Amino acid sequence: MQKLNDIKVLAFDIFGTVVDWHSSIVQEIDNLNLDIDSNQFALDWRAGYRPAMDKVHSGHLPWTSIDDLHRLILDELLIQYHISTLTEDQKTDLNLVWHRLTPWQDTVSALEQLKEKYIICTLSNGNIRLLVDMAKNAKLPWDYIFSAENFKAYKPSSKTYLGVAELLNVLPRQVMMVAAHHSDLEAARSCGLLTAYIERPFEYGLSQLKDISPCVENDLHATDLLDLVNLLK
Repeated sequence: MQKLNDIKVLAFDIFGTVVDWHSSIVQEIDNLNLDIDSNQFALDWRAGYRPAMDKVHSGHLPWTSIDDLHRLILDELLIQYHISTLTEDQKTDLNLVWHRLTPWQDTVSALEQLKEKYIICTLSNGNIRLLVDMAKNAKLPWDYIFSAENFKAYKPSSKTYLGVAELLNVLPRQVMMVAAHHSDLEAARSCGLLTAYIERPFEYGLSQLKDISPCVENDLHATDLLDLVNLLK
């Protein structure tokens, strides 16, 4: 309990943890009337995210924003799904769906409560403009927005986790990483951060339920962000 009392900063993963990317993208695709499986398209778009970042990590691509990586993946998917009817303006707007993702129902209320006691910030691979637009659109009350773009390194690089502690002038053990992905939390723990796992069983939609089994190494395990509020009281 003492280490929980030392927390000064809560750093949040965004995609899947704070916002429901899957439902947001499915709705966007449905609105375009493309006559494709919108659920699978959303899953495929998200699935391209990690391989694209790995190309940056490996040096096959120079530093590239998530917006630009999302567009590279989208262009490939439009070919794969035989979609040729979208104008360039429509493609650009579709790519910006990641800027206007819908928060989970518990998100805003929980963040407002946590903000009363802690510095709350993003720690996302999303680029800064994406995160700013998302915050304004979804009314996410961040104290600060940290992006991989700040550090020119994507999570799980230690530069991201330690960078938050350094720039907010706290010790790594005074930062708790909050995420719905064990790999993110594992990397944060290796840098000395505390960790809280958030269950998001429907992150990939109803057709692909997530395994939300707990990891004993996490300091906290919460069903959602409101549950995290209660655990940190």
